[in-house]
Parts: sequence; structure tokens; C-alpha cells
Amino acid sequence: MSVHPSHPHAPEPSPAGVQLNHTVVHASDRYLSAEFLAAVLGLRVGAPFGPFLPLDLDNGVTLDYYEQRNEPIQSQHYAFLVPEERFDGVIARLEAVGVTHYADPAHTEPGRINRLFGGRGAYFADPDGHNMEVMTRPYVRP
Repeated sequence: MSVHPSHPHAPEPSPAGVQLNHTVVHASDRYLSAEFLAAVLGLRVGAPFGPFLPLDLDNGVTLDYYEQRNEPIQSQHYAFLVPEERFDGVIARLEAVGVTHYADPAHTEPGRINRLFGGRGAYFADPDGHNMEVMTRPYVRP
């Protein structure tokens, strides 16, 4: 459904253009999953907002954890750009809680990192099997 710009309920355009504001992350236990990722990334979970438990990222995007206990969780992929100086801390926190990281998205190279595009990166699974990625350089697109 498209909203015409002159429509009275049309959102105000952002001077910076289109930006992702938030996305919903389905979890069997929203507290467990949000706290897990917050601990790994060195962030803090926010106060519950209705059925959501928000995890605010440093660029203004929020992951809204939503509990879905009666259905299987469909695995998704979430990639996080982290500063080079914080990457080792992320890997150390994964190792401290016994979570294996991998160099590849298929999780076939355990305990290794990749060096794509001149940076460092790794993949790991969250408590519901979402394929999480941390990287220090964004992917270069043609």
C-alpha cells in the first residue's frame, strides 16, 4: 500500500533519506535472547515496550524482541558493524559464555574469523538459532 505524500497521514520525510528504525526479532524467550545479544555486543537492554523488549544499537536502530513461544522460530540473519577496537571483546565474550564463533555463515569453520574487505568478521548463533554476524568493515558492493 502506498501513501501519497500529500495524504494527511503521510510520514514526514527524513532529511537524511530512508533509514531503518527498528525491526522485530522473534524469540522463544525475549529476555534470554535480548540479554544474550546485549552481553555479546556490550550493550544494554531497554525497558519493555508493550510486547517488545528493545535493544538499542548505537546507530539509532532498535531490535524489538518479541516472544513467540507456541511456534517454531524462523532463523534470520542479523549483521552488526562493530568498531575494530571492540571486535576482540565481542569474540572474548562469546568464548566466555561457551558460544562457538565461525568464519563463515554456514558455520563450517569453528573458532576462526574471516578477513573480508580488509576487516575482521565472525558468525555465531543466538539462543533461537538466528545467524548473527559481527564485522569491522561493511561489505563492498559493485
